[in-house]
Amino acid sequence: MTEPDLVLTIAGLAIIGVTVGLLIWGKVSPVVAMAVVPTVGALILGFGLEDLQGFFDSGLSQVMSIVVMFIFAIIFFGILSDAGLFDPVIRRLILMTRGRVILVAIGTVLIGALAHLDGAGATTFLLTIPALLPLYQALNMSRYLLLLLVSLSASIMNMVPWGGPLIRAATVVGEDPGEMYQPLIPLQGVGLLLLIGLAVLLGVREMRRINARVGTGTQQSVGNVDVGKIANDFTARQKLERKDLEGKINAHPVIYWLNIVIVIAVLTTMLAGWLDPALSFVLGVAILLPMNFNSAKLQIDRMKAHAPNALMMAAVIIAAAVFLGVLNESGMLENVALAMLQIIPESVGQYLHLIVGFFGVPLDMLTSTDAYYFSVLPVVEATASQFGVSPTSTAYALLVGNVIGTFVSPFAPAVWLAMGLADADIGKHIRYSFVIMWGFSILMLLVAVLMGIVQV
Repeated sequence: MTEPDLVLTIAGLAIIGVTVGLLIWGKVSPVVAMAVVPTVGALILGFGLEDLQGFFDSGLSQVMSIVVMFIFAIIFFGILSDAGLFDPVIRRLILMTRGRVILVAIGTVLIGALAHLDGAGATTFLLTIPALLPLYQALNMSRYLLLLLVSLSASIMNMVPWGGPLIRAATVVGEDPGEMYQPLIPLQGVGLLLLIGLAVLLGVREMRRINARVGTGTQQSVGNVDVGKIANDFTARQKLERKDLEGKINAHPVIYWLNIVIVIAVLTTMLAGWLDPALSFVLGVAILLPMNFNSAKLQIDRMKAHAPNALMMAAVIIAAAVFLGVLNESGMLENVALAMLQIIPESVGQYLHLIVGFFGVPLDMLTSTDAYYFSVLPVVEATASQFGVSPTSTAYALLVGNVIGTFVSPFAPAVWLAMGLADADIGKHIRYSFVIMWGFSILMLLVAVLMGIVQV
C-alpha cells in the first residue's frame, strides 16, 4: 500500500474540518467557506496562482453542466407554478380525502410529492401547509403529523436530478445527474408505496389518539367537515398570491394542457438520454415563456422573479468547484483516503458507504447538507473505491441514507419556513419525526441494496 504524504493528509483534513466547522457555525455563506478555505490552504502549502487556476478549471468543468441544468430547472418549474399547473390536482386531492383521517394522511403524501416536483422545499411547504393545515385542525389531527408526512414525501421526491442532494452527489463523483437519476425512479416508486402504507398506520394511530382524547373529555368530537370550503379557500388563496399576474398570463384552457405536454416532453428527452438535461430545460424554458407570457418584458420579469432561487444553489455548486478542485488536483483527498485505509479494517472497508449511509439522517443533523455532500462524501468515495466500491454506488448509499432526513434538520432553511407556516416548534417536530424518518431512511437504503442500486 502506498504511504500517504503526511503534509497533504493533514492539510486535507484541516481544510475539510474548517469548512465543515464554518458551515455548522452558520456565520458565513457556503460560498465563502468552500471558496476561501481551500484557497488559503493551497497557498499555505506553496501552490501558486497558476496552480489554483488549474484546480478551479478542473472543478468547474466537472460542475458547469449541472449548474446550467439547475438554473433552468428552477425557472422551468417556477413558470409552471405561475401558470397554476398543479392547483387543480391539489384541489381534487383535498376533495378526495372527504374529511376522513386516514384518507387525509394518504392525501398529504400525494400532495406533498406533487408539490415537490420542482425540487424546492420552500415551494413545497408554501403550497401544502396552508392548503392542508385547516383540514388537520378541523379534524383535530396533529400538525406534526402533517409536517412529518409532507417532509417524507418531499424527501422521496428530492431525489430528482434538479433537486439539491442528487446535484451535489453528482458533482462530487463527476456523473451526469440525469443518468444517475434513472435507477432511482423505481426506488422513488417503491418509496411512495411504502410511505402510503406508513400513512395508513399513522392515520390509524392518529384516530386512536383523537378518540382517546374525546373519551377523556379533553377534546370534542368533530362532525362533518366542509372539505369543499377548505378546497375553495385553497383555490382563492392561490389566486390571491398570483394577483399581480392576473391578466398578464395566458389563461386559455388549451395552454394548461400544452404545459403538461411540455413537462412530459422535457422529462422524457432528459431521462431517455436523447438530450443533455441542461439543454432539455433550456429548451423547455424557451418554449414555456412565450407560450404563457405574451410580451418580452413579462418573460424577463418572470425569469427575474425566479432567479434568486436558481442562483443561490448555482453559486454554491460553483464554489464547490474550488473546494473539490483543490482537494482532488492537489492530491490531498487521495492522501486522506490512503490514511483512512491504514486505520479501517479491510473487513469493514467494503461496507463503509453503507455504514455512513446508515447514519445519513443523524449526520445531516450534526453537519449540514453542503458539509455532508461536499466534505463527507468525497472522503468516503475515495476510501471505498480502494475496496472495489464504485463511486456511483457510494454516492447512492449516502444519498438514499441522507435525503430522507433533509426536512427534519435545523440546517435546512425550508424547515424553518415550514415551522412558521404550521405555527409549530422545531424541537417538537424533531421529537415527533426524527425516529420515524431515520427508520424510513434505513428501510429505503435496504430497498436500494435489494434493487441492486447500492453495491454490497
